[in-house]
Amino acid sequence: MSVRLAASSWVREVRPRKGGGSLGPISAVVCNFNGEHYLEECLRSLLESDPGVDEIIVVDNASTDRSVEVIRQHFPQVKLLRLPKNGGPCVARNAGVRAARNRFVLAVDNDAVLLKDTLGKLQEALSNRPDAVAVQPRSVYANEPDRVHYNGGRFHYVGLYSLRNFGVPLAEAQGEGVLDVDGLIAICILFDSDAFLQVGGYDENLFILFEDFDLSMRLRIAGYKLLAVESAIVKHKGGTPGISFRGDEYPKFRAYYHSRNRWLVLYKNYSIRTLIAGLPGAILYELAWAVFTIKEGHFLVHLAGKKAFFQALKCTRIERKKIQSTRRTCDKEILVGGPLTFSPQLVERPSAKLAADLLDGALRLFWAGAKHFAG
Repeated sequence: MSVRLAASSWVREVRPRKGGGSLGPISAVVCNFNGEHYLEECLRSLLESDPGVDEIIVVDNASTDRSVEVIRQHFPQVKLLRLPKNGGPCVARNAGVRAARNRFVLAVDNDAVLLKDTLGKLQEALSNRPDAVAVQPRSVYANEPDRVHYNGGRFHYVGLYSLRNFGVPLAEAQGEGVLDVDGLIAICILFDSDAFLQVGGYDENLFILFEDFDLSMRLRIAGYKLLAVESAIVKHKGGTPGISFRGDEYPKFRAYYHSRNRWLVLYKNYSIRTLIAGLPGAILYELAWAVFTIKEGHFLVHLAGKKAFFQALKCTRIERKKIQSTRRTCDKEILVGGPLTFSPQLVERPSAKLAADLLDGALRLFWAGAKHFAG
């Protein structure tokens, strides 16, 4: 059975809610692809959460490992939704939200492990803020739990996240309590599914990369608030081999989707004025990234991503019109000029660090003037 439906066909009204009341039962949706080594700890953390979840749905993206056997043997109480092919995490997450029986859905990646009180803190934060439709915890490295991995971020005008507290020691991380953020990270998010579906859910055409940036921006454009709970912690493990970037080699797979998806997200979500105002900075970043792909031996893949971007423009134009029709927030209110966030392994060498700092400075300087012309 195919579940690949146009996300925009799921639009429905967002039911009003009052602050301070219970969110009601929570559905947990776990996105899985070849995660047999992660699933058991992830699922046990959900089952041991206090308060607990009403149901757990694992959406399996046609795994070729023993993921399905792990679920059937050790977690008979978990609902298993098997997709016929691997359409990427966007397809799986959307399918899980649609299958959930409750309005509020905790979307979790298979390599995320919640602490016992994490879900309770997320529920409390969202119940006290009826103007907010999603909330995330602070994620730490599972093998270095005293160091922050992801903590949300802001939208850099070149189409990247400017991440908060990325890689800093947990004791030095800035922020406390419940904070408003612009960008959520897809590792673990508690959603109001009404708003999630109203803006179209995850864009299934992106497959992977920039999908959480894209969804967060559509929610913010539509005027919704997003939250982060600094004391709620989720441990993030190793990611999917060949896709996640944790080692020294940048995967070719990512190079393609970075090349294609960043421009799709820019084109869909930014106003025409913003696209024009920010174009020189976006091109400068593009040139710098092209040099990086040459160095990594991925330049042909980079060009293939650009070709795919132009091929997708016709369909993306339709989505762009829908997104712009929901606009309640101006781009200049949510876009920033820096800082650029780089994975540590990309800037280990002094020459790479210097180049990154020069690029960051140039982009900041340009946006200081250009933002006044943004939409």
